[in-house]
Amino acid sequence: MFYVVGLGNPGEEYENSRHNTGRMAVEFFEKKSDISPKKLLVIHSNEFMNNSGRAVSKIIKSKKAAQNLIVVHDDIDLPLGTLKVSYNKGSGGHKGLESVVRAVKTKEFVRIRIGISKTKKPQGEKAVIDFILNKFKPAELEIIKKVFKKTSEAIQALLVEGRDRAMNMFN
Repeated sequence: MFYVVGLGNPGEEYENSRHNTGRMAVEFFEKKSDISPKKLLVIHSNEFMNNSGRAVSKIIKSKKAAQNLIVVHDDIDLPLGTLKVSYNKGSGGHKGLESVVRAVKTKEFVRIRIGISKTKKPQGEKAVIDFILNKFKPAELEIIKKVFKKTSEAIQALLVEGRDRAMNMFN
């Protein structure tokens, strides 16, 4: 069994915000995918980003189960329109990811990082927070929706082809 969770914040005020990219990508995947529920469980979280681990830890109870976890999230260090698949890496300062690592007690899970930066990364904590909580502009949303299709393909590849092959295909 595989598990996928898209990190984001609950509530209308966060819809289409950069920090909800993971949640939006997984919602897109769910609508378009025909993966059997016997093979994949989507973890829906009503927790805020920085507490994402609470929802994940209700399902992922062991380090072995965590190895089949796919966490989809925004990444301010990647350019808008890109994605990267990685395994057993650090959080890169992403608070939602840090929450998941603490909750499942391991870094040994797959991440699909979706780039949200248009040009260069904002400097300073307040500027970063303002940037990630702002909504995508219409032109940016069009770009990000194309990445959701690629993200769905990456999830499919992870399930069918395996982690190493999927990372080679999408990185």
